[in-house]
Amino acid sequence: MKNNNTVSVSFMLLGILFCVCLVAANLLETKVVQIWKITATAGLVVFPISYIINDCIAEVWGFRKARLIIWMGFAMNFMVVALGQLAILMPAAPFWEGEAGFNFVFGMAPRIAVASLTAFLVGSFLNAYVMSKMKLASGGKNFSLRAITSTLVGESADSMIFFPVAFGGLMPAGELIKMMVIQAVLKTLYEIIILPVTIRVVNYIKKVDGSDVFDEHISYNVLKIKEL
Repeated sequence: MKNNNTVSVSFMLLGILFCVCLVAANLLETKVVQIWKITATAGLVVFPISYIINDCIAEVWGFRKARLIIWMGFAMNFMVVALGQLAILMPAAPFWEGEAGFNFVFGMAPRIAVASLTAFLVGSFLNAYVMSKMKLASGGKNFSLRAITSTLVGESADSMIFFPVAFGGLMPAGELIKMMVIQAVLKTLYEIIILPVTIRVVNYIKKVDGSDVFDEHISYNVLKIKEL
């Protein structure tokens, strides 16, 4: 078992992928897509991957490492939003014709930004917490059930926060609820479909990294970032 105060190459790579997926999801959220009769945002393509990575990290390295990577993802997302706002404020070259499109993608309204970042934090921490507690209760068994349950809890919380904060008062309540349910269900289905891959990844990392943490006697305070 490796020292829990160190990070491995596997953890570093998953952490990088986690942050990239979050930033990409925020940018892709600006496009609304329709597949058959289901309307969703393009962020649906990549955002659930962050929850799958969250499951992997919480399963292999425990809640404390998951807490670290969640705050890192939040910081990277906040940085991209802030840099996007700065770029928008900078004067465009007279001959450049792409300002409208650039502003549309990066000009996230403060209300949307707050909704997105808050929903991400709450949903991700709930996902990691449920994963951690269920692992302790099951003695490390039933990974599939734990992964699906934690994702459903996290994604539901994410949708319940994001849509009312971002779009409350801008669309009928019925449509808002419909979008919340569809997003949570689709993202959880995504987790179920890709579960065989997730299981193989987790088993491989446990084997090469030599880590399989059970969160006994730890603090679940989300602010204790330095406690690894």
